[in-house]
Amino acid sequence: MSKGFDCATPLTAKTAALFFDQRYKFVCRYLAPSGSWKRLTANEAVICSNAGLWIVSVFERGATNALAGAAQGKDDGALALKYAKEVGQPEGTVIYAAVDTDVSSSHYNAIEEYLRSFDEQIQGYELGIYGEYEICEEMRIRGVVNKLWQTYAWSRGAKISDPNVYQYENDVIENGIGIDRDESNGDAGGWKVGMVIQQKSAILDIDVANTIINTWISPAWNDADRAQQAVEVDGDVEASVKLEEQKSYCNWLANQLRKATGQPFQ
Repeated sequence: MSKGFDCATPLTAKTAALFFDQRYKFVCRYLAPSGSWKRLTANEAVICSNAGLWIVSVFERGATNALAGAAQGKDDGALALKYAKEVGQPEGTVIYAAVDTDVSSSHYNAIEEYLRSFDEQIQGYELGIYGEYEICEEMRIRGVVNKLWQTYAWSRGAKISDPNVYQYENDVIENGIGIDRDESNGDAGGWKVGMVIQQKSAILDIDVANTIINTWISPAWNDADRAQQAVEVDGDVEASVKLEEQKSYCNWLANQLRKATGQPFQ
């Protein structure tokens, strides 16, 4: 396991060097707008990289934003992409979207919609999730994310198997700043300024992907759309919601195939 920490306080050359000397390998920092006190800047990214610290990027515009669904995910993902570019984060690395609150099963669908929309916006980067045990596990089961940063908070003692990052202690003062302590399995998707990610060659032929989309996924979306129109005439709201979820999943699945073959999302 690699030793790391996350913090809202920007690091200076002095504090970055102190943490590295104490055998910290990575720091998790916020992608945020100019003027935000907790924002990772391009200059700080250089400082951390020069000190030897890997940077793990997290986006959190609001602790409960992920509960607001797809529209919020689209807005937040677009901002996350903008800020990642501003600080020089290399493509191929991970942006963790924060679900910084306790959740229940009633939140699952909205969070899934948020994350899928967020993912569509951060093209070139891999999506990760920060959150408690329940939501990390559920989103992994649903195939929404592969990169998981679990916090012990709200997890009630449960821990997912092999999290990419695990936050195990909060509100510690070290080297004069407040931090949370983390550990990584070595596959957190962190980065340093100037690093180049070797992109994997597409393993799926573009014609095969489009055949799958046009032969199965698009017809499934059309069937769901026709069925939705029919149940709406009958006033069946519950059935309409389920069919809308089915259409959203078809659209997401098609876009994952487009992403895998270098095509733009639709």
